[in-house]
Amino acid sequence: MASGPIMLVPMCLVENKNEQLSVNQKALRILYRISQPVVVVAIVGLYRTGKSYLMNCLAREKCGFPLGSTVQSETKGIWMWCVPHPSKPSHTLVLLDTEGLGDVEKGDPKNDSWIFALAVLLSSMLVYNSMSTINHDALEKLHYVAELTELIRAKSSPTPNGVEDSTEFVSFFPDFIWTVRDFTLELKLNGLPITEDEYLENALKLIPGINPKAKSSNILRECIRQFFPKRKCFVFDRPTKDTELLAHVEDILESQLDPKFQKKSDNFCCYIFTHAKTKTLREGVKVTGNRLGTLVVTYVDAINSGAVPCLENAVTTLAQLENSAAVQKAASHYSEQMAQRVRLPTDTLQELLDLHAACEREATEIFMENSFKDDQREFQKKLMKILKDKKESFLLQNEEASAKYCQAKLDQLSMVLMGSITAGTFSVPGGHKHYREAKEKIERHYWQMPGKGVKAKEVFQQFLESQVTIEKSILQIDKALTQREKALAEERAMKEAAEKEQAWLRQKYQEQQQKMEAQQRSVQENKVQLIEKLKRERDDALREQTRILEHKMRIQEDLLREGFREKCEKMEADINRLRNLIATTEKEKGPWISQALDHLADAACTVLSAPAKLVGKGLHALGSLFK
Repeated sequence: MASGPIMLVPMCLVENKNEQLSVNQKALRILYRISQPVVVVAIVGLYRTGKSYLMNCLAREKCGFPLGSTVQSETKGIWMWCVPHPSKPSHTLVLLDTEGLGDVEKGDPKNDSWIFALAVLLSSMLVYNSMSTINHDALEKLHYVAELTELIRAKSSPTPNGVEDSTEFVSFFPDFIWTVRDFTLELKLNGLPITEDEYLENALKLIPGINPKAKSSNILRECIRQFFPKRKCFVFDRPTKDTELLAHVEDILESQLDPKFQKKSDNFCCYIFTHAKTKTLREGVKVTGNRLGTLVVTYVDAINSGAVPCLENAVTTLAQLENSAAVQKAASHYSEQMAQRVRLPTDTLQELLDLHAACEREATEIFMENSFKDDQREFQKKLMKILKDKKESFLLQNEEASAKYCQAKLDQLSMVLMGSITAGTFSVPGGHKHYREAKEKIERHYWQMPGKGVKAKEVFQQFLESQVTIEKSILQIDKALTQREKALAEERAMKEAAEKEQAWLRQKYQEQQQKMEAQQRSVQENKVQLIEKLKRERDDALREQTRILEHKMRIQEDLLREGFREKCEKMEADINRLRNLIATTEKEKGPWISQALDHLADAACTVLSAPAKLVGKGLHALGSLFK
């Protein structure tokens, strides 16, 4: 659907009952109906810290996510609210409110860790909400970040060269906002005013020393700095000084809110509306509502099976579903457009092949736009096969329509002739001349008729062949002609028939050539669009790799500035690995094009008919140029 359903109230997306996670099917159906890209904002934090209030602000509603006014955690599991994005047209804003972390009523603390991991995996912006100040205690309560290395995998198999899997997290983790509620301190450092962001970055500085306590504290700080390159901080005053009103903040009039709190809430919402990005996976794959639904199911199923949610596995699962849908969408577009544009029978074969080429090009563009991670060209091959079969069906329908039309017109034109033959009208002296005149008249009228199509010559050739024996019989009994004249007339008739047959055979040969050229154009179009797509993907990968390299170099600079030379030097190997990866990606004639063209060549050889398999061999040769 174009804009997706408008949810008037939030709904539980991931239920958490008896410490067992499950996906709410009703909420899932809502996501599956959203075809727009989504901006996903998730909020996490300790229970009873006012998370839901901020999410209601983002939904621009006073009520929605339950706030509660007791010491019990109100939100259980992960709740979802899908609303139109206020500043990104054709986007849906998905708000995820998570149950409070550290709820004393929970039995298994691991449950909190999975909720936190899901919030990280699903969101494009993660808001961590805490109270009072960012100090050692506040950081310790965010220990879930350090546990992410045990709860999330980027790749399904071990990373080569001993590189830790967690180094890949930065490529798909969300942006990070730390909101501090009921903040009463002055934003100053060493007597000088600082910004909220500087306040956060100062709190994340590593603690000097080699004692176990310092090392333990630094692990969390390093994880936050490494996993979340884009960080932001907002500090909020208390909403009101009146504690009785505070217990029912959803009922407070705007005039009763502290102006500073109200202004900061507006700034917070404005920042998210402006800066929260569309949810994307690696390689720049944009997440729509229906894709988000698939990710939720994949991650929750992995957790319930005792496995660790893996991004690569989730993307592979998503790609299988999305690529199948992309094939169907492209094939449907082809069928719809051909049905609208083609009027059978077409005057020439080339007219139909040109229409096919135009519709095939559009269908391929749709597939390329909606597919991803089709590394083996499996789905592109499926589409090529479907479109080839549909083209063959249209060619057959075109021939049948032409043959039917031509035969009907020819039967109508030859009705008098056939009646005269039956009545013996031509079985008289001079009858052969009259027969020839009648047949030539039929031929003139036949070729003057428009709209005969591709079978015109073949149908007329069959008519002529049906008249050969009849004409010989009329010729032999025509007493007005001498034997020599009869022989000459028969020779002339045979010569004319041979010439017409040669003309028909030339047409058949020309049509075979046109079909062959159409197949070559089809493979060429697939090749061109594939290379364009691969180049776009390469550019996306290059931008992402460059972003990660710049992030790691900033971390290295910070470590050096903070006096952690040993940690700084340990990062050098990872930085060099990224530099080499970028250099490989930047090569114009990289192996990625070669491999893709080889797969496409194999697909062409499998899908196309024997003569056109030469095209596949040509693609293999072209692919070798990129090696």
